[in-house]
This record gives sequence, C-alpha cells and structure tokens, in this order.
Amino acid sequence: MAKPRPFDFEKVLRPHRPPVVERRCDISGCDCVGEYRAPKSRRQLTDYFWFCLDHVRAYNASWDYYAGMSTDEIEAHLRADTIWHRPTWPLGGRPNRPRDPRTYRFRDHFGLFDDLFEGAPGSPPGERQRVPQPQAKALALFDLSAPVGFDEVRARYKELVKQHHPDANGGDKAAEERLKLINEAYVILRAWLVPSS
Repeated sequence: MAKPRPFDFEKVLRPHRPPVVERRCDISGCDCVGEYRAPKSRRQLTDYFWFCLDHVRAYNASWDYYAGMSTDEIEAHLRADTIWHRPTWPLGGRPNRPRDPRTYRFRDHFGLFDDLFEGAPGSPPGERQRVPQPQAKALALFDLSAPVGFDEVRARYKELVKQHHPDANGGDKAAEERLKLINEAYVILRAWLVPSS
C-alpha cells in the first residue's frame, strides 16, 4: 500500500494569482507593453484602449470628452452631473403628480417647531393660531386671546395696572403680587408682538 502524501497547507493558504498577461500597446507598429488604459469614447467609458506611456500621453492630450456636442448639450450634461444623472422632483412631491406650489406646507407631526412657524405668513385663513406656552399664559392673565395686536395688549395692561396698583388698593400685598405678574406678562407679550430693532 502506497504511503499517503502529507497535505501541503502552504499551497492551500497561498493566495491564487492569475497569470500575468502582457498586453501590447494598441497603436499599430508599437511593440511596447500596454500598461495604461484609456476609454474608447464618451459612450464607452468602461471599454478601454491599452497604451504604452508615450502613446497614452498623446491620447490624453488629444482627448475631448465634449467633442461633437453642442453648447446646449454640454450645459445639459453639466447640470445632470450635479445630481449624478438621477431623476429629481420637488421635496415632498411625487414624481408623476404635479402639485400646486401654494399647497406646499411644512408638516410638523410632533409639534417641534410650533414657536418657529407660529403665525407664519401664508398660513391658510381660518386656521387656529398656535401660541407658545409662555405667551398663552400671559394672554390668559390679560384675559385676551390670539390673534391679538400690541395696541390691544398695551390698553389692557394700562387697565390692569390702574386696577391692581398698591396705591389704589391701600398697600394690599396681594394686589402688589398680582401687579408683578401683570408686569412680567406684559414684558413677555411685548417681546413676542413687537420685533426688536
């Protein structure tokens, strides 16, 4: 019985290398090795010529990607390059359904941007105006509701100050505390309704 040969682990673990094929330069009459590739045309960018160093330099010097294209075609190609030649459509839109730009609305499902977009111009008429929490409390203290103008707030503030001033109430501490709350509410509403310059 023949003795089994020991298993050659090195041969199995050694990476397999394909045989090196020497290409010749694609220029007829050139016997140099074609080491450098160059695309055959603008429409065949993955199909290559193989050139030696001197011939690839000459080919690259004469290469013009936009040869044969009109100015409008070049412009359209450059614009398509900015989006990687992929189709686009308006944000939030669907590709095959045109939408009226007046219907575009910011959808805030979680109420994260209520303060930012509250009372934004272009919001549909009749939609209830969302008021941030501090301003809503201040309006409730003034017994007012949104939408409200600054002149209306100022008139209501003057009424409340006359009504709750300590001098008008014989130095009453409760009236004094109430006046402090009215002053704080007025500062909040003034900052909200009058843009700082």
